[in-house]
Amino acid sequence: QVQLVESGGGLVQAGDSLRLSCAASGRTFSSYVMSWFRQAPGKEREFVAGIRGIGGSTSYADSAKGRFTISRDNAKNTVYLQMNSLKPEDTAVYYCAAKEGVAIMYPDYTYKNWGQGTQVTVSS
Repeated sequence: QVQLVESGGGLVQAGDSLRLSCAASGRTFSSYVMSWFRQAPGKEREFVAGIRGIGGSTSYADSAKGRFTISRDNAKNTVYLQMNSLKPEDTAVYYCAAKEGVAIMYPDYTYKNWGQGTQVTVSS
C-alpha cells in the first residue's frame, strides 16, 4: 500500500543531533499511523516513536522521551524524527513504518509497510 524511504542517518558524536526523514508514497498517507523503530546489533527491533494522522498524537519509548521528537508534514508525505542529545546506545539502524487503523502503536507485527532503514552511529 505504501512505499517508504528513510534518509538522514550518519556518524555523529555523543551530544550531537540528527534529523531523520521518511518519504512516503501510496494511498491516503495522511490517515496512516507513522512510527520509527530501531535495531542494534544483537538486539531485537524496538519501538522508538509514533504519530497518528488525525490529531497528531504521539507516543515515545522511555529511552526517547525528552530527547527525540516525531513530526509529520502531510503536504509533503513525510515524517521526521528529530534526535537531540544523542548517546552511544542510540546506535542502530532506524526504520520507518506505516499502518492504518487505531491500534496501539508499539507492536512491530501490526505494521505492514517498512522502509529499508538508515544507519545512525553515535561515537563516545
